[in-house]
Amino acid sequence: MRRGFSLGELPTPKDSSALCKSRFGFADVKALHDCRFWMKRPKKDQVTPERLMQFGFAYAPPLIIGAAVSNKVFDSLASGAKTVAQLSEETGAPTRGLRAIMNALVGLQLLKKDRHQKYSLMPESEAFLLSNSTGTLAGFFAMVSTHLLPDWLHLSEAVKTGVPPIALNQEATGPEFFSVLVENIIPMSYPAAMTLGQSLGLAKKRETVHVLDIAAGSGIWGIALAQQSPLVHVTAQDWPAMIPITKRITQKFGVADRFSYVEGDVLEADFGSNYDIATLGHILHTEGEDRSRKLLKKTFKALKSGGVIGIGEWLVNDQRTEPLPSLIFAVNMFIHSDRGDTFSFNEIKAWLSKAGFKNVRLLKAPGPSPLVLATKP
Repeated sequence: MRRGFSLGELPTPKDSSALCKSRFGFADVKALHDCRFWMKRPKKDQVTPERLMQFGFAYAPPLIIGAAVSNKVFDSLASGAKTVAQLSEETGAPTRGLRAIMNALVGLQLLKKDRHQKYSLMPESEAFLLSNSTGTLAGFFAMVSTHLLPDWLHLSEAVKTGVPPIALNQEATGPEFFSVLVENIIPMSYPAAMTLGQSLGLAKKRETVHVLDIAAGSGIWGIALAQQSPLVHVTAQDWPAMIPITKRITQKFGVADRFSYVEGDVLEADFGSNYDIATLGHILHTEGEDRSRKLLKKTFKALKSGGVIGIGEWLVNDQRTEPLPSLIFAVNMFIHSDRGDTFSFNEIKAWLSKAGFKNVRLLKAPGPSPLVLATKP
C-alpha cells in the first residue's frame, strides 16, 4: 500500500482494501466492501445517509417546543431576556434540562442568545407560543406528546391490520380528543377564514348574512366571518359534547350574541335552509369520501341560490406525490379515523359538481392549502 495520497486523489481498490484491513481492522468481505465504499471520493450524485438521519430526529422539534411550553420557558421570557439560571429560579426546573432545550430552541430560531448568555423570544415564539396570547399554538405543542404521539406509535401495527388505534371520527370517541384539539389549532384556520370573509366582501354587506358553520369545533370559521360585519349571524353545528366548547370560544372572541346552535352528527342534524355561506373547515378529511359526498349534497340543499360553500382542506395533487405536509396528514387520518384521507382539488371539485355546485374554484389563503369555493346556482 502507498504511504499516502495527494489531496483529492482517489485511492485504488488495493490501497483502500489495505487501509481498511490495517487501520480499521475490517477483515470479512461485507465489512471490507462497506469500508471501501465510503472511502470512495464523493460524487455530486452519490447517495448519502444524511437526509435519512435528519428524518431520524424529526420527532424532536415538536417535543422540544412542547417541553418548553410545559416548563413555562416562553412565558417566562415574555418579560425580558434571562439566563438559564434566572429562568430556572423562576420556573423551578433544573438548569441542565433547561439549557439543553433552550439551546436547541436557538438552533430552531425560536429563541436567540446574546453574548451575555441571556435568552430572549423571537417573533414567531412571541406571536404563537405564549400561553395567554389569542390564537396561541402553545397548547398544540403541549399536547403532541399526550394526544398525538401515543397513537402514532401504533402506526406499524395499524398498517399491518388496517385498523387504526382510535377512530376519532365517531361520536363515542371523538369529543374527548377534539375538545382539547380545536382551540389549540385556531391559528391554522383563523387567517384562512378571515381571507374567505374578505373575498366575499362581508364588510360591505348591507343585509343580514346567514352562515352555516358545519362541524364547527372551536367555531373559528364562523367567528372570523362574524368579526367582519355585525350583520353576520352564524349557525354552528356539531356533536352535543362539542357545543359548550364552541359557546365558550365565541364568548372569548366577543361574538356569542350572533351565534345559534344545532346539535348532532353532520349527516343527521337538521341544518335548516336559506344560508348565504356554508363553511367546512377541515372536515372532509375526517369524514372520508362517501360521507363527504353526502355532506356536500346536504350542504347544497341548505344554501340559498347564489350561496357559497367554503372548504378548508389539506389538498394533495392528483398523483398524491405532493405536498409533503398533506401526504403526512393522510397518514394522520389513517391513524385517527376508520375512513379519513386527504383529497385533491379535482376530487373535491367532482363531488361538488355532482352535488349541483357551479364555479368551483381555488382561493389562495394562509394555511396548509388554498380554500375550495363553489356557488349554488
